[in-house]
Amino acid sequence: MLTELHNSWAWFVIFSNAIAGLWALAAHWLTPLRTRALWWFIVAAELTIFVQVGFGVGMVAGQGIAAPKFHMFYGFVAIIAVGLIYSYRQQMEKHKYLLYGLGSLFIMGLGIRAMLVATRV
Repeated sequence: MLTELHNSWAWFVIFSNAIAGLWALAAHWLTPLRTRALWWFIVAAELTIFVQVGFGVGMVAGQGIAAPKFHMFYGFVAIIAVGLIYSYRQQMEKHKYLLYGLGSLFIMGLGIRAMLVATRV
């Protein structure tokens, strides 16, 4: 059951971060898109990564399932990316929509890459 949840949630991680990234990039150029809802959506999209990694850790530690090479690496890099994006928010205040837009798309790409590595067993 945890395996199915991990596989299904991966799509949610990818699509939520894609939407967050595109919305933030659009907000960089279109002021009306700069709403509080954008920031809540970005937070929710980034939290999906932590949930996904938690599912994966549960599979490896709790069920003894071996993860494919580099699959876990992409998950943990995604968590590190969230931390880096958050830590640069003050320095990039003038370009915060670009930071979060490109950062969310980068996280989406890590999710896609993790899925591709997992299917190539």
